[in-house]
Amino acid sequence: MPELIVAAATPLRDGGSRLDIDAVAPYVAFLTAHGAEGVFACGTTGEGVLLTLDERRAVASAFREALTGRLIVHAGAQTTADTVALASHARDIGADAVAVIPPPYFPLDTDALTAHMLAAAQACAPLPFYGYAFTARSGYPLSIEVVKHLRDGAENFAGLKVSEAPFERLAPYLELGLPVYVGSEPLIPDALERGAVGSVSGMAAAFPEVVRTALDGPDAAAAQRLRALRDALEASGQFIAAVKHVLGRRGVPVCPDMRAPLRPLADAEAAALDDALSELGVVA
Repeated sequence: MPELIVAAATPLRDGGSRLDIDAVAPYVAFLTAHGAEGVFACGTTGEGVLLTLDERRAVASAFREALTGRLIVHAGAQTTADTVALASHARDIGADAVAVIPPPYFPLDTDALTAHMLAAAQACAPLPFYGYAFTARSGYPLSIEVVKHLRDGAENFAGLKVSEAPFERLAPYLELGLPVYVGSEPLIPDALERGAVGSVSGMAAAFPEVVRTALDGPDAAAAQRLRALRDALEASGQFIAAVKHVLGRRGVPVCPDMRAPLRPLADAEAAALDDALSELGVVA
């Protein structure tokens, strides 16, 4: 059965300036009750790169304490030293795996990125280590060449989380014969047909049951529903804020607060999202 790992939001409070650790356990209960088999903590949807190292450690520990399923900790950071520190912490708290995206801003060449990724893999060993490919966020790709170096150089290299789109940008990763988790939900049906093992899904942070249903029945209708729902969540340009708004609508005690410079939805944006979700029949 394809695996659903939720790219979870990070609960914040006080205008986004502080963690809301008390919200993690009820949030995890909501996710697991609606079909999630695990959590991907401190990733893109989790505002991970905006949190301090201590905050990221605290969030990872809170998810580990609350979660009986699989925990993958995103340890990607701007420097190799910070990435290594987060990866080793994930190992120490008993996470099930670590993932790392290429550091943003400076486009690293093959040698530099390979060295960075191998250092992170070594720091979390023997935990499984996943490369995280998302050019739209890192600013440059996790190249196939680097992936091959990881496969050859890290005994604990376990596969990939790939959030590339359209499908033509995802396909080369599926051809490597490695376990691949899809990040772009509308691509799930085609990706599963080509051998993907599941999804690490940001949409599932608010609608785990919708993504679970698509993984169980990956047909054209499922792809269309996933596309319509993602379009609704992305319409304001504030996808993570939309996720948090939906969680509040669904009775999950996650505040709408965002870590600056990200912002919550404006009232008009929230109203437009509510209307769109009502039309899709996913929120009354």
